[in-house]
Amino acid sequence: MSHPIVILGSGLAGISVARELRKLDAVAPIIIVTADDGAFYSKPSLSNALAAGKTAPQLVLTPRETLMAQLKLEIRAHTRVTRLLPGERAIETDSGRLEYGRLVLALGAQPIRLPIEGSGAGEIMWVNNLPDYAGFRTRLAGASLVRRVAILGAGLIGCEFANDLRAAGIAVDVFDLAPQPLGRLLPAQAAAFFHARLEAADVGFHFNSSIVRVDCSKDGMVLTDTQGKNFGADLVLSAVGLRPEIDLARAAGLKSNRGIVTDKLLATSAADVFAVGDCLEVDGQVLPFVLPIMQQARALAKTLAGTPTTVSYPAMPVVVKTPACPAVVCPPPAGAAGAWREEVEAAGVRALFEDAAGKPLGFSLLGEAVKEKQALAALMPAWL
Repeated sequence: MSHPIVILGSGLAGISVARELRKLDAVAPIIIVTADDGAFYSKPSLSNALAAGKTAPQLVLTPRETLMAQLKLEIRAHTRVTRLLPGERAIETDSGRLEYGRLVLALGAQPIRLPIEGSGAGEIMWVNNLPDYAGFRTRLAGASLVRRVAILGAGLIGCEFANDLRAAGIAVDVFDLAPQPLGRLLPAQAAAFFHARLEAADVGFHFNSSIVRVDCSKDGMVLTDTQGKNFGADLVLSAVGLRPEIDLARAAGLKSNRGIVTDKLLATSAADVFAVGDCLEVDGQVLPFVLPIMQQARALAKTLAGTPTTVSYPAMPVVVKTPACPAVVCPPPAGAAGAWREEVEAAGVRALFEDAAGKPLGFSLLGEAVKEKQALAALMPAWL
């Protein structure tokens, strides 16, 4: 029997590759190796599950045993990979060595950890997976009642958590060094509209503010910014962003930059080693969104099944899950030259990123304007 296709990671990227491959090849041996329990869940749902009353077990879509039976593969759960050995076509894990025919790195990304000092720095929470979410809910419902949460980061995930917590009746303060929310996604007027809508829902924002210290006190936690100003909270949640998980690949000599560098076949610099998902960098782009991952999984599955297929990215709008202000963003292609043209009305904002000839390359839609999503997406250029 030939060596199996080994997939490292049981998140959306890894499971999607396995599912797409099974559509094309019913018998190829596949082993998924994961540090988690191997159950499949939707990671994007973590940031809007609280107000809906969803517990961690309720977010599981497919238990591990069911997944193995459906896809006719093996999942080695609670197994940590300690070393990649591409020259030997093998990996080392905390439960032994495993040889592969082809290897797929679906390692995901890890939370960026700010250099924060203070006695409460070790109490800062992150929600990057299902166990994190379970721990977060436990803290919220613990013996010390949580009435106010401080969120570090006003990007997409920070704003989604802020909206969700507020809808669940918990006071929220959001801190960001930027002058606006969703700083990497929205132009100025759209950001102001978004800010006003969430503020009207009682989300507190503190811009141009960087927290450098968190201390425990008898009344909860005290946050201190660079100006020496103090803020109180019962719990601190960090949502400042993610960094692709590249440590194993880099240690094995694979070419890495922000992510694990691949060509458009998603092949790394090592023979028969591929990358997919949040750990991937292709054509200089790292795209931690669902739709790019699905495009990658379909292309890579075809390659693994014997038909080399390059990945391509059509325009893929990103939905921001903030019911207080519905938002859809389709960023322009990386490096595109142009400027934003914004139309602001009481019910919403329509912003187009246009080149010098007036051709739309990207858009941001807020409020009632989100209904234009499909029509505008059809006009957008491909990302890759």
